[in-house]
Amino acid sequence: MNQKELKEFLDEKVIQYNNQDFIESDPVQIPHLFTQKEDIEIAGFLSATIAWGNRKMIIKNSHQMMELMGNTPYDFIMSHSEEDLERLESFVHRTFNGKDFGGFIKGLQHIYKNHNGLEAVFAKNQEENSLQKSIHEFKKIFFEIEHLPRTQKHISDPLNNSAAKRINMYLRWMVRQDTKGVDLGIWKTISPASLSCPLDVHSGNVARKLGILTRKQNDGKALAELDFKLREMDSEDPVKYDFALFGLGVFEGF
Repeated sequence: MNQKELKEFLDEKVIQYNNQDFIESDPVQIPHLFTQKEDIEIAGFLSATIAWGNRKMIIKNSHQMMELMGNTPYDFIMSHSEEDLERLESFVHRTFNGKDFGGFIKGLQHIYKNHNGLEAVFAKNQEENSLQKSIHEFKKIFFEIEHLPRTQKHISDPLNNSAAKRINMYLRWMVRQDTKGVDLGIWKTISPASLSCPLDVHSGNVARKLGILTRKQNDGKALAELDFKLREMDSEDPVKYDFALFGLGVFEGF
């Protein structure tokens, strides 16, 4: 396929997968449970944090996280007691355990009490066509308070050459102005043009087969290469192609 044919093919796949049917089998359904801005962004952040492994298990455990917070995530974060945190200790998703969960609650409280919330932190350090510095600075702020060293591994740092798949996916949910009702687009201070593709095994393999990614590892350098190609196809909404790449990989075995 030449560039024009490739763009037409991927645009068709975006239409096929970027619709409400996608929500049923994706953790993006978790922030859709809420209406208050803070509840949406916290629910999205926590469910994106555990979004690796079996998708059904991710969704099941994300629902459990919300239930453990009484399905009022913002209120829980701002007013929890030490006893409340103890109740979280039974939680486990792969290597993310109840202690990590408690650490994330404290980190989020710090963000809302001292840094004006999640959107403000990510918006503060954005660069033209990139939120990778924003993610790096967010991680530093999130772990300013006392925390277990082991918990740090659950937020990736793109400036350490990580593709930061889960946090880029989270930012897609919060920022992308999606007329199809999948991405929530509640953050207005960050442009969708700055988003990066949530690069994982599926999207990476499809991108290589289509010739828009040559690097073999799914790391920060691969993400920069893929982002460049996707911006050539749509500079205003490059990560809409995540639906095409992911859909082709997961649902079609491309």
